[in-house]
Amino acid sequence: MKEEIATLAGGCFWCLEAVFQRVRGVQQVVSGYIGGHTAHPDYRSVCDGRTGHAEAVRITFDPQVVSYETLLDVFFAIHDPTTPNRQGNDVGTQYRSAIFFHGPAQEAVARARIADLAPSHASPIITELQAAPPFHPAEDYHQNYFNQHGDQPYCQLVAAPKVAKLKQYFAPLVSE
Repeated sequence: MKEEIATLAGGCFWCLEAVFQRVRGVQQVVSGYIGGHTAHPDYRSVCDGRTGHAEAVRITFDPQVVSYETLLDVFFAIHDPTTPNRQGNDVGTQYRSAIFFHGPAQEAVARARIADLAPSHASPIITELQAAPPFHPAEDYHQNYFNQHGDQPYCQLVAAPKVAKLKQYFAPLVSE
């Protein structure tokens, strides 16, 4: 089995993790930090906006089961790629929309998906595209957060609707 990595930022990593864990062909989702200037980011410094990192997920997937393009379709469906440094009430550079590509093939697919989706948005898509710099896994208590704390108010108000959207619009992809 061949594995690939996708690294995506689009708001709170708990939400992204909750969705992508439920996609058939996804083998692992790790919440973490990427794209900043600090060698050892932690949650507090990222949330304070001092590191330049985005909250993101590193997705290990089987491309024979789910394509990178399909992962991007899910990504664009569950967050707003037109708002700079914001997803809903989560505001700050750590919540920016970004695709950190792993090689020229992923870059090409990402550019093509953005171009294809742009006409369907009232505002320009501002999702950043950049080659993946080092990824820093978040603290253990952030991993698998929604599955462990799904009844927590933030999870109910923000993450659960994104999971519901996955189930509604991408039902054949859902693995649970």
